[in-house]
Amino acid sequence: MRFVSHPDPESLAAAVAARIAADLDAALSERGRALLALAGGRTSPPVFRRLAAQARDWSRVTILPSDERWVAADHPDCNLRQMREAFAGASGLHWLALVPDLPAGPACADFAKHALASHPEALDVAMLGMGVDGHFASLFPGAPTLAAALALPVGAGSPREPSVGPAIRSRDEPAPTESQCAAAIAIVPNPMPSAGPHPRISLTLARLLHSRTLLLVITGQDKRAVLERAQAEGAASALPVAALLRAAHPRAEIHWSP
Repeated sequence: MRFVSHPDPESLAAAVAARIAADLDAALSERGRALLALAGGRTSPPVFRRLAAQARDWSRVTILPSDERWVAADHPDCNLRQMREAFAGASGLHWLALVPDLPAGPACADFAKHALASHPEALDVAMLGMGVDGHFASLFPGAPTLAAALALPVGAGSPREPSVGPAIRSRDEPAPTESQCAAAIAIVPNPMPSAGPHPRISLTLARLLHSRTLLLVITGQDKRAVLERAQAEGAASALPVAALLRAAHPRAEIHWSP
């Protein structure tokens, strides 16, 4: 993955917004519509506000979160709520929710799978963040469903499954088929994070890689150290982000600032 360093978070936000805008406008010009999967978290709102301030036909754009907490749509921890607020100036924008407005019972990905089935095309941009535990989207280390979330099919026309350590998937397990790789999955982090301590619904690695451009956007020396650790450990790494790094997406970039 191409690594791009920025001097500070403000410069990073401006550069990432410009990168997304270029792909967004290219999609609108070439295909008449655009589909974006964007990350929640503290790094994202400055990027979103810059995009929302730009003039374009937002009615041809659909945005979904890369992951969502199993909370009501008006809950303070809802990623989609955060995105709606940051994109308030983008009139006509369409939203694709991964969780019902009032979710009930254990976290279940059926709602997300149904919503995503109406948008089977490649994401024009998938923007991701990363935690200090190496998770991206909501693919947390230790989650019982992590192996299924990271699984990729092997076969003609499909990206090869990244080589991951035994803490993620046993090497004796057969690689799944295309039909077995779901677009979204329920994730119960273990341990539960202190920020946003909720079950999650997340896009899977397979769905995120089905994108024209993939951006991993992080800040801080601690996260850069996690990234470098994942790269150094190679196939033995149990960090979820290691699977993303080894997936060899043709248009993937890492954007970092101190």
